[in-house]
Amino acid sequence: MKLLIQNARILDPSQNRDEIGDILIENGKIAQVGGKLPADDAQCIDASGLCAVPGLIDMHVHLRDPGFTHKEDVLTGCRAAAAGGFTAICCMPNTKPVTDSPEVLHDILDRAAQADCRVYPVAAITKGLSGSSLNDFAALKAAGAVAVSDDGRPVECGGQMLEALKRAYKEDLMVISHCEDLSIINGGIMHKGSVSEELGVKGMDRASEDSITAREIVLAECSGTRIHIAHVSTKGSVQLIREAKARGVAVTAETAPHYMMMTHELLRNRDANWRMNPPLREQEDCEAVIAGVLDGTLDCIITDHAPHAAEEKANFETAPNGIVGLETSFAAANTVLCKQRGMSFSKLIEAMTTRPAQILGLPGGTLKEGAAADITLLDPDLVWTVDKTKFHSKSNNTPFDGMQLTGKAVCTICGGTITYQYH
Repeated sequence: MKLLIQNARILDPSQNRDEIGDILIENGKIAQVGGKLPADDAQCIDASGLCAVPGLIDMHVHLRDPGFTHKEDVLTGCRAAAAGGFTAICCMPNTKPVTDSPEVLHDILDRAAQADCRVYPVAAITKGLSGSSLNDFAALKAAGAVAVSDDGRPVECGGQMLEALKRAYKEDLMVISHCEDLSIINGGIMHKGSVSEELGVKGMDRASEDSITAREIVLAECSGTRIHIAHVSTKGSVQLIREAKARGVAVTAETAPHYMMMTHELLRNRDANWRMNPPLREQEDCEAVIAGVLDGTLDCIITDHAPHAAEEKANFETAPNGIVGLETSFAAANTVLCKQRGMSFSKLIEAMTTRPAQILGLPGGTLKEGAAADITLLDPDLVWTVDKTKFHSKSNNTPFDGMQLTGKAVCTICGGTITYQYH
């Protein structure tokens, strides 16, 4: 089957390419890029006014499968991903059983073979996410893991994390750190500040995130290894990462749109759909995170897509942390970074495609001829209102419901197959 994308703005940060032209897809691969190409017997897509970019990549997603499929499963999560313009996602290991063995990895990948999006599993650093004994990283990589993380909880012991960094580096696996000091958190459920005091609930001090971010940077620096800092939310962590990069530490980092757009003030409504971990913080943190994305301190935009059933989110104080984000991520990031703060559209696309592919060594993130035809057609100027009842995910725990955003995935193509079209 041939597909011909016509008259698109071809935007590929991996090649510094930005031009109007056509893209021909044959047998799941990008056959030709640029200029006016003959249609012949191809199915044509008129992309006038749209941007053709490498398929979006989200390196931080919770698919809840296996074990929590009432919240999400591989197939529904990938449908949501395709609807958000994603052609590849990395799923985190806090499943049941934990993704800490080749058997669980094989199970996930077997089901992902039928999904609308490529799935790259992240395996656990420690057995059962217990923080005790390290897993066999070589075996996990051989079974398909693209990184290791105990995301959902921190690796509490610094010595254990140092050993994990060394072993993972030997296997060329990235370590992704969930930076949280549980002794500082001590049962907190939202950002520690004036609003938590007003509501009479325990808060989560910035020091929890900042102290472990600093620890991970020191461990990577002293061992000559590398570290990726997950879901950065504080001004302190941004500055720590910025300074570490300046002195040559192999540290990369990510953040999510909600840490740029929302603050703890929104939790006055006592709605758990505004509760996540790390939590929404203060405006000065939002400004620091935005500045970190703009200057390249923070490499990637992720969602930390964390589905929960409505009944689980019903009680503000006891609800689990997390929000869904795959279907709003591009639009939210485009709105705050490009439309409001003047970031170049190319830089945003780089943060959502090329950089995550580079960091994890994934095959996507490019429109080079011969590459897999993972392509997203985006309308960066389409204004729409988020309606959680139209989500493709099983869950709709979102703080974006009813918000007007700018930018939409209009068509998602994964391996030459159209997996989503906006109507």
